[in-house]
Amino acid sequence: MEDGSTQFDENAGKAMCAHCFDTIIAELDGDKGPEYPSDKAPDEKYPLFVTWTTGQEEDLRGCIGTFSPSLLSSILGRYSKISAFEDSRFNPIAKKEVSGLNVGLSLLINFTKIEDPLSWEVGKHGIEIDFTHKGRAFGATYLPEVASEQEWTQRETMESLIQKAGYYGSLDDVLDKIECTTYESLKFKMTFKEYEEYKATL
Repeated sequence: MEDGSTQFDENAGKAMCAHCFDTIIAELDGDKGPEYPSDKAPDEKYPLFVTWTTGQEEDLRGCIGTFSPSLLSSILGRYSKISAFEDSRFNPIAKKEVSGLNVGLSLLINFTKIEDPLSWEVGKHGIEIDFTHKGRAFGATYLPEVASEQEWTQRETMESLIQKAGYYGSLDDVLDKIECTTYESLKFKMTFKEYEEYKATL
């Protein structure tokens, strides 16, 4: 797993985000998927999440990723499609929606286990939790931007996160059982208009 030392410049971010668009457009058109732009962006091992949103309000349309670090060339296109077409919370993205889409790519770095599940920084850290209660295992994560976008405190974030994991009891009943890992992300975003402008320069 990379520690964030690799420099991803603006051009690399654009190339990777454009690759996400290229991938789902090819899938919708029934074409062969594009090659990863290794001439424009590093091909190194990272965990990642791909997020699709729609419109100026950036309403969530799909978000799926992996915590297993793999070469970007092997997973970026795959998770672009999974998040667009296989997020069970939403219908698969249709071709008519593409022109209104935005893509967000999060490369996850700096994973750190912490003892106090409430000792982390809103807006900087993503949170991954695991705990067992009455013989049942629970686990969930929020990317770094979630707590700040929702204007949550650490405690409010954790209360929401245990519910996301499927536990609906009191946070205080499980707080001392939670194993918590923080992480940060290298975030890149692109609107469909920016995608078209980028493609026109190639």
